[in-house]
This record gives sequence, structure tokens and C-alpha cells, in this order.
Amino acid sequence: MSNVGQQLLSGALSGFATTVCLQPFDLLKTRLQQGDGSVKVPNSRSSVILGTTRDVIAQHGLKGLWRGTMPSLVRNVPGVAMYMTSLTQLRTFMARSPYFARVKKYPSGELSDKNGSVLPSLTSQGNLLAGATTRVAVGFLLNPFSVLKARFESNIYAYESLSGALISITRQGPSELLRGFLASSLRDAPYAGLFVVFYEGIKREASYLIPATSGSEAALIHGVSAASAGAIATLATHPFDVIKTKVQVRSEERYHGFFRTISTVWKQRGVAGFFDGASLRISRKVLSSAIGWAVYEGVLMFMRTS
Repeated sequence: MSNVGQQLLSGALSGFATTVCLQPFDLLKTRLQQGDGSVKVPNSRSSVILGTTRDVIAQHGLKGLWRGTMPSLVRNVPGVAMYMTSLTQLRTFMARSPYFARVKKYPSGELSDKNGSVLPSLTSQGNLLAGATTRVAVGFLLNPFSVLKARFESNIYAYESLSGALISITRQGPSELLRGFLASSLRDAPYAGLFVVFYEGIKREASYLIPATSGSEAALIHGVSAASAGAIATLATHPFDVIKTKVQVRSEERYHGFFRTISTVWKQRGVAGFFDGASLRISRKVLSSAIGWAVYEGVLMFMRTS
């Protein structure tokens, strides 16, 4: 299998694993963010999360927490495969440039740690640029499925099938398929850029201080590095996630448009309104980053050494 084929397969498996395991976090986050700020909510966010969870289970049973899994898989399996493969290919290309290539010897005297990573090493500027550019490009292609996923997870729309939902959204015109793309880009570009910078930085220093001697140790380093990077990047970009969800889900005029939505949230809830669902998104991103990158790099290392 070619390198690109290996990367696509590893990315697809990564997307599948994270989506199936963590769909309840996405569903609950969407339900929390979809609300109109003019409706007062309890002061305790934990009580809102628990109340929303109970409502979902009471109406649809435990399986209701996995509502929207199919559109999530339709988006995430090819999306993660495309993102990780494109990111790896772009970083490989950029590594040929002396401006972006990073050279650092390990204690063994080698330029890379054979058990540490199979990915190209770039400077922080290179990682930031590669992550942001790739994420926005893939996000543009998959935005229609992001709209579909958000509305399927919401309880505002009564879609009964994936195909019916997609047809309904498509009939509303091209603009509907790209709803929330600006907010998504402003969330995803800095998120992906910061994530790759912190992930590679933490992983590099951990591998330098404690070189991995086996695949399991390398997977642990990848998982912890990704989880740490995911937490930092998620907190920094969460307000744009709130805006994206409201633009894609709410139909009221006051939520039509990026700047109008910002104004609405600010007037109704203030700063707190931009962090609705933050604990759920951080929890989900920490776990998905740890699982996703450990699976991606682990599968790549396995295929290249077997």
C-alpha cells in the first residue's frame, strides 16, 4: 500500500473510533449551544448538562445519546482521513524547505526517534501554517455535512433519515450548505494551527527526554501530547464553535450572519454565552485528540514496520 493509502486508512480508522466513542459529547454540546439566550437557564452548568442528558434518555432511551452518529460518521471518517493525509503530505512538502524544516538531534545522535513519530518535523511556524491551511480547506469541502450533523443532533429539526435531511437542506440553496463556514473557519484555522504546534512541541520534548523504546510507549506519548494540545487549542477557540452552532441550527433572523449572531449572544448572555458547552467540547476534544492521533500514528507505525 502506498504512503497516501496508509495515511488515508489510518485517518479513516481514527475518525471512526473517535466518532463512535464520543458522539454523546457532540450531541449534548449541540443541545446546550442551540438554545436561544433569551430563555433563562439555571446558573449551574453541570445541572444543565445532567438535565439535558436525562431528557434525551427519557425521550429516546440510552441510544438517543448516539443520535446523529451516522451523519457524524459521514463527515468525520472521510474528513479525518482527508485532513490527516493532507496535513501529512503538506508537512512532507514543507519539510523540504530550509525555512520550515526542523532539525534536532536526539540523545542517540539520530535526527529522529524511530519509535517516537513517523511524521515530518517542522518549525512552529510551519506547523501553524500547515494545520490552519489544511483544516480550512477540508472544512470547506465538508461544510454541508457539518450543517447536516449539527441539525441531526439538534432537537429543533425532525429529520427522519439522513437522505431526507440532506435533500431538505440542499433544496434551500447553496448558501444553506455553507452556513456557518466563516465561524467554522475562524474556529478551525487557529484550532488546527495551535493544536499541531503544541502537539508536535509536547511530543518532541517528551520523546527527547524519555525516548520511546516500544510502540506502546510511543502511543502513550502521542496520546498524552494530543490530549494536552487539544485542551489548550479548544479553550482558545470555543467562542467560534458556539457561533457556528447557532448560525447552522437557529432559524431566527437574529442568528442570520456571523456578526449578527455575535451581537445577539453578547446582548443576551454576555461573555458567558460564548462558552456554552465548553466543558463538553474540551472533554470531547481531549479524548478525541488522544484517541485519534494515537490511532493514526500507531497504525502508520505498525504498517510501516510490518
